Amino acid sequence: MRNRLRTTVSVLLLCAAAVHPGLLRAADAPAAKADTLKVAVYNELAPFSDKGQGIDADLAAALAKKLGLTLSLLPFNAGDDLNDDLRNMVWKGHYLGYGPADVMLHVPVDRMLMNANPQVTIFAPYHVESVRLVRSARSIPSFDGVEALAGKRIGVEKVSISGMVMLGEGNGRFRDQVHIYPTAIEALQQLRAGQLDAVLATRSEIESVMRGDPAFPMQDVPFERLPRAGWAVGMAVKKDNVDLARRLQAALNEMAADGELKAVFAKYGVQIVKP
Repeated sequence: MRNRLRTTVSVLLLCAAAVHPGLLRAADAPAAKADTLKVAVYNELAPFSDKGQGIDADLAAALAKKLGLTLSLLPFNAGDDLNDDLRNMVWKGHYLGYGPADVMLHVPVDRMLMNANPQVTIFAPYHVESVRLVRSARSIPSFDGVEALAGKRIGVEKVSISGMVMLGEGNGRFRDQVHIYPTAIEALQQLRAGQLDAVLATRSEIESVMRGDPAFPMQDVPFERLPRAGWAVGMAVKKDNVDLARRLQAALNEMAADGELKAVFAKYGVQIVKP
């Protein structure tokens, strides 16, 4: 919920730029010393991670296996902003004693976020996310722009980039038509059940629920507040743990080359989009 707003709004407004870490000494690799790879993943971020399951959870398991380490998954609730999450789960740890992890997944690969957090290295983009509209072909037979949404029931997730965009479009012209749900998954389920005419959500959320059903076509709607290219997500480790970053990057490269990464996404009905 809240985490999805930060992992989209922060990135979309900052303009993402992917980079790779430099190589320093191999001295600080706590995961290797402990024979355990501690991986932080968000709660309430289906289909990537929720209740310890999803794309990111499977990716964490695959990375640990490739590094010859035992996985220790650290699901966590999002803080007030991404800086809080990086501090709590990557370089310092929460004041209540939870974390830090060795690596955090689903981190926006964004230049301004990197500059604001010099204690971490953000690297290895593995997917590009974007916002899409999915509609009921029965209630909206054709779509040639936002005008087709006039008078229609539109679902969004609360505290999300989709909700912000839909409520603000055209100075609030669709505000009375917007139905807000705790999660995008619930909104999409209501669309399937015929209680909505359309839903604005991330492409991954839509694909994971609709699974390519032709009764619910997906549209690319060029809202002014959304960059057409979307935003990349990757990993973050503590700045001085570069050896681990190098090994994780190599493991991810192997997974991408042999199709394993694509298979992880496909398991949840999501088509991976390469950065």
